[in-house]
Order: sequence, then C-alpha cells, then structure tokens
Amino acid sequence: MGFGSLSVKGRALRYLAQREHSRAELARKLARTVQGAGSGVGAEDAEDTHSSSVAAQIEAALDQLAAAGLLSDTRAAESVLSSQGKRFGSRRLKQVLQSKGLAPELVQHTLQEARGTELSRAREVWQRRFGSPPADAHERARQMRFLAGRGFDGDVIRRVVQGAEDD
Repeated sequence: MGFGSLSVKGRALRYLAQREHSRAELARKLARTVQGAGSGVGAEDAEDTHSSSVAAQIEAALDQLAAAGLLSDTRAAESVLSSQGKRFGSRRLKQVLQSKGLAPELVQHTLQEARGTELSRAREVWQRRFGSPPADAHERARQMRFLAGRGFDGDVIRRVVQGAEDD
C-alpha cells in the first residue's frame, strides 16, 4: 500500500511512525505529497479551490493528531537533541531545530539543555575522530576546523584541542 491511496491523516500517521516530526515539518511534507497526488487538474480555479481544501484537510488532521498526543513539537525537539546532540554542537543543533519550524522559545530551551554538556560532547567527538593531540599547527587547525564544522562554539573547540595538547 503506497502513499497515494492513504488519507491525509493516514499519511501523517505513516510519517510519524517513522520518526518524530514538528507540526510545521509534517505540514510541509503532507502538502508536497497531497499536492503531488492531486495534480493533473486542468483549470487554475479548480487548483486554487483544491489547494485551499487540501490545506484545511492538513490542518484538521494535524489538530486531531496533536489532540491525541501523537504530534508534539516538544518531543520533536527532544528527538533531535537525543539523536544528533552527541555528534553536533549547539550551533548546528540550532540550525536543525529552526529548519524544523519549531518555536523560537522551544529552540532556545533545547539549546540551553545542550550547552550544559557541549564540552564533554565535543571531547567525545574529538576523541573518536582524532584521539591524539595535534603534532603541529597545521594539524591543530585541521582538528579545529572539523569541530567547527560540527557546530561547536569557538571557546569549546579551543578548550578541547588545547586540552588535548596539554595531555
């Protein structure tokens, strides 16, 4: 059974069964799949009417799922933190959370949780990737660029790499 024969709510449930989604993210996905399934209508007026009824169907389905406790932005933020928090720094996590359409207050709250363990997470990432202190300035810069690419803050990066040199 493919996505084509499912209702809007059925599609939403299938997406939620795969992983947690934020409300905005799920609405975008549903709009793409429902619009794609409904294309082929000839007249522009019919398309406008169809798109507004699809948007209403999507909102109604999302409201039902949220009321049933199956859709939660808070759980989506916690899911991102638990799945990607071990590998990425607060800057990268902020970018991911914002791309999911989460409320700014929720993003800030989640980032405050992540910042408490950022130094230890950066050390773990560094240890897995490098494991030994940099031999020269070129290697030190390479290690620092790697951690910066993972979204860790500059002061955390310096502490991790300099701490490795002190060992």
